Amino acid sequence: MSTTQPITRLLLEWRGGNELALEQLTPLVYKELRKLASNYLGRERPGHTLQPTALVHEAYLRLVEQNEQNWESRSHFFGVAAYLMRAILVDWARRSRAGKRGGGALQVPLEDLAATSQRPEDLIALDDALTALAAIDPRKVKVIEHRYFAGMTAEEVSQSLGISIATVERETRLAQLWLCRHMKGGANA
Repeated sequence: MSTTQPITRLLLEWRGGNELALEQLTPLVYKELRKLASNYLGRERPGHTLQPTALVHEAYLRLVEQNEQNWESRSHFFGVAAYLMRAILVDWARRSRAGKRGGGALQVPLEDLAATSQRPEDLIALDDALTALAAIDPRKVKVIEHRYFAGMTAEEVSQSLGISIATVERETRLAQLWLCRHMKGGANA
């Protein structure tokens, strides 16, 4: 990507306290964040009330408001952004479920998992499964977050996490299997 180096440079400058870097960074990352949000919400049911722009703005506010901006690279930044978008969608699903008791659908974003119905419970179940997996193997969760929530390639995840591409691919497959079993069988899977 042609914007990779300027984004990384600006992230490092921002981390160093240069507030002008944040102003220059915003237009560079906004388009990619919007694409990421559209990708997430494109998997949702038609008529979903949460719009990509709102998801981007909420995630961006959370990114900027963090006490420490210890970004190492573009990949690291977008990995954190993906995690935050997932958290926002899970919060939305919980509120929707609490408010409607079964209404307001969300579909599990991992396309390789077994097909699920479009309910907030699906996203909540995925989040619960990812939390359970994080207790056992945090790296697998990071790989899934980077691959599916940030939309990164295996090469980008490899670079971001400092592991080989083969390891990224293996961790992805194992995590998918674990998540699928956990979601089908609960904590006893």
